[in-house]
Amino acid sequence: MSEHTSDIAIEFDDVVAGYGDFMILNNLSLKAKRGKITLLLGPNGAGKSTVLKTLFGMLKVRNGSIKLDGENITGASAKDLLVKHGIAFVPQGRNLFGQLTAYENLELGGITLGMKVTHERIPEVLERFPRVKERLHSLASSLSGGEQKQLEVGRAMLLRPKVLLIDEPSIGLSPMVVADVFKLLRGLADQGTTVLMVEQNVKSALKMADEAIALESGRLVLHKRADELLADPNIERLFLGGAHQAATPAATGAAAAAGIL
Repeated sequence: MSEHTSDIAIEFDDVVAGYGDFMILNNLSLKAKRGKITLLLGPNGAGKSTVLKTLFGMLKVRNGSIKLDGENITGASAKDLLVKHGIAFVPQGRNLFGQLTAYENLELGGITLGMKVTHERIPEVLERFPRVKERLHSLASSLSGGEQKQLEVGRAMLLRPKVLLIDEPSIGLSPMVVADVFKLLRGLADQGTTVLMVEQNVKSALKMADEAIALESGRLVLHKRADELLADPNIERLFLGGAHQAATPAATGAAAAAGIL
């Protein structure tokens, strides 16, 4: 894909990263555009979540480099990436303090800002998340799954991040709530936030994403516009139900000829 350098927010160049001696990302190179939603796809173990953790400084880059807005951020700590570079991460699952209220969870989310700034910013976050505002003084554990996910994203948005990393936001949520969460992410991107997302609900995610990147064995195998990929007849075989891993050599060859692999 061709793009202007000024359009690129995130760039991985030959990145190698993993756990201990086991490397998950194998000379991975990819680019994500500023102010767009880029969806990471691929079978289990392809390296999708590892991309987010490596970008957020949770995993060491063994080789290669990562750039944000053209600046080399390789090796930066998660704290510096959050505070100095404006990268926020919403990991998979629930990551709230259940015995604290929604408001107290927001306060903890802004701890690096100081309480004065945090209290000044909480109202603007609540304007984006009316359901959280309604449940502000309820224990986080009493919120519905959708409300908890909104609270997690709201807590991240307190920091006014330039980049939001979000891993499997639809897990455990009803289709209606998932649609609300995706609408929220779409709105954030439309207002200038770069979103890099891992999501198992491929078709629904592609409908609201701008770009799609597919990984296999820690390498990029596809980068297309989301709407183009959504319209491709090979999408179900490639990304749904694990069929990608079971594809025959003939089918794989046909997909490659069609520009899918």
